[in-house]
Amino acid sequence: MAKPAPIAAPEPGELIRSYRMDAPNLPETAKIARDMVAGLLRATEHPTLVDVGRLLVSEVVTNVHLHARVPQLTLEATVRSNGVLVSVLDADPCGVPQIRKAITDAEGGRGLPLVQHFAAAWGTTWLGGPQPTGKSVWFELHDEKLAREGTAP
Repeated sequence: MAKPAPIAAPEPGELIRSYRMDAPNLPETAKIARDMVAGLLRATEHPTLVDVGRLLVSEVVTNVHLHARVPQLTLEATVRSNGVLVSVLDADPCGVPQIRKAITDAEGGRGLPLVQHFAAAWGTTWLGGPQPTGKSVWFELHDEKLAREGTAP
């Protein structure tokens, strides 16, 4: 699956902001990534996306920590007037992120179902061509208020 096009075609003069964080693949990285995305969404006037952004970033970064055998990961966020595209990249070409049904008492298994439920779109992009060298799990969040008011492109 290829990385999606931006949330919508840019409006003339629209400001598109991209941010990147390289971090070690450690347990505390999920909190640091949550805080980064929350601050980014507040600073770029998307306060309605903060809580869901924190949740989904936490889930995707935690999946890298639990399942990818890599020393570091990269978080990329592209902010537009009507939302954000977040990608978490790792250099482990093995393993396909899959939605699975969580067992009632299990501590895990709910991350990707949450991403699927709350994101406007999400997926996995394989990096490096025919012989993948890694992957990116991405999701989009749209500012519903802008969409309801008819001001989103």
